[in-house]
Amino acid sequence: MRRVFGVKKDKEPPPSVQDASDRINKRGETVDEKIQKLDAELVRYKEQIKKMRPGPAQEAVKARAMRVLKQKKMYEGQRDMLYNQTFNLDQVSFAAEGIKDAQQTMSALKSANKELKGMMKTVKIQDIDNLQDEMMDLMDVSNEIQESLGRSYNVPDDIDEDDLMGELDALEADMGFETESDGVPSYLQPDKDSDLDSELNLPSAPTGHAANPAGRANMQGEDELGLPAVPRATLRG
Repeated sequence: MRRVFGVKKDKEPPPSVQDASDRINKRGETVDEKIQKLDAELVRYKEQIKKMRPGPAQEAVKARAMRVLKQKKMYEGQRDMLYNQTFNLDQVSFAAEGIKDAQQTMSALKSANKELKGMMKTVKIQDIDNLQDEMMDLMDVSNEIQESLGRSYNVPDDIDEDDLMGELDALEADMGFETESDGVPSYLQPDKDSDLDSELNLPSAPTGHAANPAGRANMQGEDELGLPAVPRATLRG
């Protein structure tokens, strides 16, 4: 059967846009090379026409130049057509790449949407509100506990605030009186009104003449500290 009908060949995959664009670009390069060669030939013919005198020879050169110019125009038309095809392929390629990007974006959005839906099932607004209310209640209880622990045990509850303010004013006045005379408290200052000597009526200490009735002068003297000086020994001959 295979010998009669033959074996079905696998179809080749159609060329991609990039393959078609590369092939057209190669054809365009070939056409550009041909146009450059024709330009060089036209320049040579122009130089010959300038150097030749009018006549049959010059007309023949002009005919060949016209033939080359027609070929150049044909190749330029082909080149323009190839450029247009390349431009169209580039536009198709750009559109295809844009669609691929859009497909990837849609796939990413679908995946993110599915993930967000799964996360939203575990998080509820009502649970968040209840949690916030519980936190506020706990903070109020904590403040009450701190205030209860901070109460003083020695201060009675029935103290009048006016009495406390009066005692505070009296304390400030007393402190202001005691801080006079260079900041020394009153209990550290000397008592100027009392005179202990006059109250005790003690006799004055005897002087040097009263203690020595014979009127002898104190020949010993005193040293620099106010103590009796030690008499010096005298030498006898």
